[in-house]
Amino acid sequence: MLFFSSFCLLLCILPLAVLCAEDFYKLLGIDKSASDREIKKAYRTLSKQFHPDKNPNDEAAHHKFVDISEAYEVLIDQETRKIYDQYGHDGLAQHKQGGGPQHHDPFDLFSRFFGGGGHFGHGGGQRRGPDMEVRVDVPLRDFYNGQETEFSIERQQICEDCEGSGSADGQVETCSVCGGRGMKIQKMMLAPGIFQQMQSMCDSCGGKGKTIKHACPVCKGSRVVKKASSHSLHIEKGMPRDMRIPYENEADESPDWVAGDLVVHLSEKEPELGREDEERTDGTFFRRKGKDLFWREVLSLREAWLGDWTRNLTHLDGHVVRLGRKRGQTVQPNSVEVIPEEGMPIWHEEGGHSAEEFGALHVEYVVVLPDQMDKAMEKEFWGVWEKWRKKSGVDLAKDSGRPVKSSHDEL
Repeated sequence: MLFFSSFCLLLCILPLAVLCAEDFYKLLGIDKSASDREIKKAYRTLSKQFHPDKNPNDEAAHHKFVDISEAYEVLIDQETRKIYDQYGHDGLAQHKQGGGPQHHDPFDLFSRFFGGGGHFGHGGGQRRGPDMEVRVDVPLRDFYNGQETEFSIERQQICEDCEGSGSADGQVETCSVCGGRGMKIQKMMLAPGIFQQMQSMCDSCGGKGKTIKHACPVCKGSRVVKKASSHSLHIEKGMPRDMRIPYENEADESPDWVAGDLVVHLSEKEPELGREDEERTDGTFFRRKGKDLFWREVLSLREAWLGDWTRNLTHLDGHVVRLGRKRGQTVQPNSVEVIPEEGMPIWHEEGGHSAEEFGALHVEYVVVLPDQMDKAMEKEFWGVWEKWRKKSGVDLAKDSGRPVKSSHDEL
């Protein structure tokens, strides 16, 4: 009686489980008319995103990874896809009970695409491919404000059409020449009765140990192709320009190894006026050194000598820094004014940028003298100069302590 009750309960639960199962097309983010290529592309992207090695201690990601693998295996096979399209999850369940193919280990499926036994990581005795290093030029504005952007690189990827087998029909055979070792041994006679064994790469299989009869038309049997790959780049406020950002397992792929890391080196782009209005700011030509910014402001002789001027310096985020002197306030050539809290955001590796911390802005003043002067203006200036010199001028030659060769007074 107890067995009968349990069996009835199981029959009631199974339809509910089938109804709750997520639609395979929605799970992979594709349409029902998706081609095999689109199905493979969706699987490759999602399986890397939700792989347990990249989401440790995340049960939801692990279940998602398993579900993605199941969805791929069903939709990539023409027979099971047709059953699923017509009868849904219930039809698949009946197909399995009738002796249909069972689902494989999701990690085995993953390894067919990415190599390395189905796992990411650098341990476990798995062969790991080389790292890739690229430089991405970033304008100073993005270092100041922070930015989410994208960059593309060309890298080696496992062929999607043959899933890295190199075979058009999926048939791969052990090389009959080297017996699958990829190497062959040759004997060379050095002298009568004396032989030397030499090991060399098998010419028949190219050292792979496997041969194919019908090469994949896309990769020509090489199992990999060169393709452009896009990646998101998150730049935090105040990041140093020599920052190295790693992307785990995003280097060249191969069926023979676990992909290495892609390492992005941030560098500062040479300043140039942008095309958009918000990019045409004075801040485009700031210079950066660590947490501080530097700016060179040009003044005329009148402004440096007499004051009574203002400047509105537009910063990298659009806010205005006010520069100026009141009438009678002079500015010495090449003098530097330090304005606190107007430099770069201060970035901490542990916690990013603190909204309260900024470096300083260093403004260097350059005074431009007139190339020539009108005769009447020169005469008037000279008269004013002489009058002031006689009243309270300073004899620089006398005050310097050097021998006075000729009388030469300065204001």
